[in-house]
Amino acid sequence: MFVPVDQHHARDFIQIPNMHEHLDALDPSAPKLAMAHLLFDDQSVANVRYARHIVLVRDPYDWVIARARFHVSDAFEQPNLQHLKIPRLFSSDVLLNMMIFGIHQKVPALNDIYTHNAVAWLGTGVHLVRYEDAVDAVKDLDSAKSEAFFASLLDAAGIDRPDDWRERVAVGADRKLSRTARENLVLPDGFQLPDTLPETQRRLVDVHAPGLRTLLGYD
Repeated sequence: MFVPVDQHHARDFIQIPNMHEHLDALDPSAPKLAMAHLLFDDQSVANVRYARHIVLVRDPYDWVIARARFHVSDAFEQPNLQHLKIPRLFSSDVLLNMMIFGIHQKVPALNDIYTHNAVAWLGTGVHLVRYEDAVDAVKDLDSAKSEAFFASLLDAAGIDRPDDWRERVAVGADRKLSRTARENLVLPDGFQLPDTLPETQRRLVDVHAPGLRTLLGYD
């Protein structure tokens, strides 16, 4: 909503395996708005050294549920994991544990994902954004707190804040337009997930990734 369409890098979602095909998205002489699951390693660090880098994170407790919901929804199409969508095979608690600890050679563990996509980037000049802060700011666009949030975010992206920034945010944040918003994901009949992470799974997250929530500002 703040970057002209012709400045969006829309050929693909950048990841380590395909990054060499999308170096033009990171060209400082012709900057683009690009999205990525950007693992921290020597290759990606070198490639983004001139880019404005914004890292988006979510509370690990909520992320576990959101990840589970996505994996069993109609939006997830990975062939070797379609059996996760069969309710009689896996209870919701089992699925949540899989989202925390991973599935051997199929699904990475929570700690691996947060470590390589977010934590390892901290202290390198990235701008950290918490999903929950963005949601709160969208819900109260007339507040001073919301104005400060979006002023900081746009500044991190090198974008001058236009006068109609509230209208742009409201349109861009419309959940009806999101393919992966919770209410837009279709789950198999009979499959239910809790609204909040059960206490046992919260403790498992804390054991699996001690200090992670505190580091990201959630505890």
